[in-house]
Amino acid sequence: MTLAAAAGHPGFLSPTGVEIAFLLVGLATIGAALITVTTKQLVHAALWLVVALGGIAVEYLLLTAEFIAWVQVLIYVGSIVVLLLFGLMLTRAPIGRSPDADSGNRWIALAASVASAAALVWVVVDAFRTTWIDLDGPAQGSTKASGEFLFRNWVLPFEALSVLLLAALVGAIILSRKGRQADSAGPAGLADRAGQGQEQPAAANGEDKS
Repeated sequence: MTLAAAAGHPGFLSPTGVEIAFLLVGLATIGAALITVTTKQLVHAALWLVVALGGIAVEYLLLTAEFIAWVQVLIYVGSIVVLLLFGLMLTRAPIGRSPDADSGNRWIALAASVASAAALVWVVVDAFRTTWIDLDGPAQGSTKASGEFLFRNWVLPFEALSVLLLAALVGAIILSRKGRQADSAGPAGLADRAGQGQEQPAAANGEDKS
């Protein structure tokens, strides 16, 4: 993306329309995220998570990173949230308020989240203190630009993540095969075990008679 010196920036007292929209969407995203982790209704939490993840996608669009924005929508909004909703339906989770959704460690979680947010904000502000992103300039977040930046500067983390995903896929395949083998051998295995259990008492009775 286009970075310029802070001296050429109009300043925070004269923000542009895109910057105002970015700030408003960010506040809405933070609010949706807070409701997600504080509501006692699991279905409502999943739906508010859609709003939070959608707000992040809008932020990417405002940063002229269209490809990253659509990846955010397809993977997180279109897959992760749907998976959560299916999990809630298959586990017969309560539709209304659930007392199990509350935790007694809320103050510890609040302190940890505030500390993490403060550390993240401090790192970002310190890293971009003298630079700013030209949101009114030409789009620099195309697929080509994102791919070149990813494979030039972040090759090692990308490959490490690929190996991690491959290991998770292999583990899922192994677990599913074990489950299928147990299901396929279920009735026959139970019959064999029952037959063996009947043979052992009969053999014991024969030894006692002898």
